[in-house]
Amino acid sequence: MKTPQEETPHPHGLSADDSEYLRLLGERIRELRARRGMTRRILATDSGVSERFLAQLETGQGNISIVRLRQVAQAMGLPVDDLIRVGPEQPPDLTLLAQYLSRLSPMKLARARELLQTEFETKGKRDRIALIGLRGAGKSTLGALLAQHRKVPFIELAQAVETEAGITLSEIFSLYGQAAYRRYERRTLQLAIDSRDAFILAPGGSIVSEPATFDVLLTSCYTIWLKASPEEHMARVVAQGDRRPMDDNREAMKDLTRILAGREAMYAKADASIDTSGRTIEQSFAELLKVLPR
Repeated sequence: MKTPQEETPHPHGLSADDSEYLRLLGERIRELRARRGMTRRILATDSGVSERFLAQLETGQGNISIVRLRQVAQAMGLPVDDLIRVGPEQPPDLTLLAQYLSRLSPMKLARARELLQTEFETKGKRDRIALIGLRGAGKSTLGALLAQHRKVPFIELAQAVETEAGITLSEIFSLYGQAAYRRYERRTLQLAIDSRDAFILAPGGSIVSEPATFDVLLTSCYTIWLKASPEEHMARVVAQGDRRPMDDNREAMKDLTRILAGREAMYAKADASIDTSGRTIEQSFAELLKVLPR
């Protein structure tokens, strides 16, 4: 039986529960878009969906078919993502493991992940160092210094993607969209891991937005998060003469702060971290050497 609140009429004939679902869905989409550093215009271009519809979706005015799909899923006692998954069914052990992990507290879940990583750690992980963080944190500068110090190759993942694709990043995005770039990013990362026993890697700041790719990075490389304040990130990027993806955006700092906030939880999964805010290159490099695996 529905509660009185659920029976209350809402726009488009939706119940209070369905309207709340659309609102939360809109917030989720907006958050994921910010985490990937995508403007609404970029997402509209890549998805073939109008900016107007995206605006409606992000403000809780999504297409009613989304609710209908949710209702079908609820009727079968399944999450929506189970309905839209394509391909073969996942192994029973994975299904049961996911159910078990979903019941753990955040603290126990983090501990379970640590135990799994320790048990199945990729061979040679500690000889492959990856520096993660937003642009302007010092990945390129400190990565090059560290590679020279350890006498191993330094890999800028974005440049490696261009080499693998045979075209520039801007051409990848303009011709094929962000989804194609993500596929190249995953493939190029795996090639680097498979072909080299040791290196220093500087991936793009948005790699944490792709859980599958980020998981490969975490399990195959010793990751170090280079942290900095939003103001410091922005100042360094502007000093480099590069405002991507902030061009024509009057709320650049607000967007940058939102992106950083959306990615912090993933960045925090790194094996170690250092704060480069207010520090010289020499000071940051000294701190970096302290957190390297022994």
